[in-house]
Amino acid sequence: MTDRSIVPEDFPRRAKIMRRLTLISYIPLLLFVAFWQFSTREASLGQLPTYLSVVLWVVPLLLPLHGIIKGKPYTHAWANFILVWYFLHSLTTLYTHPDERVFAAIELLLTSLAFIGATGYARYQGRVLGLGLKKQK
Repeated sequence: MTDRSIVPEDFPRRAKIMRRLTLISYIPLLLFVAFWQFSTREASLGQLPTYLSVVLWVVPLLLPLHGIIKGKPYTHAWANFILVWYFLHSLTTLYTHPDERVFAAIELLLTSLAFIGATGYARYQGRVLGLGLKKQK
């Protein structure tokens, strides 16, 4: 399907759907990652201190949270760079830690949905607002 077949009047509706998808996956991802890090503390006591684990896994998701809640397309776009970190982590954990596969699968699902939602919202809402890359001559 090409962009020509999409009528501009449809963009606000699509942006709203993508925003909802982002919110219903990004916020649970943040809560889930925090839960995962604190629930497996006893099992991985010899690895990282709790404060360092929080800094590495929870704080990055907090950085774009304000802009995502406010509905800023630019923030949705750059939040995807952060989501890639969690996507790779979940894939690696699925392969290397059989005892944490359920956690990794949940993280993979939430991350993928947040990525799709944030990308779609940035695209459609950006066009509604007239934002975009300028064409070079």
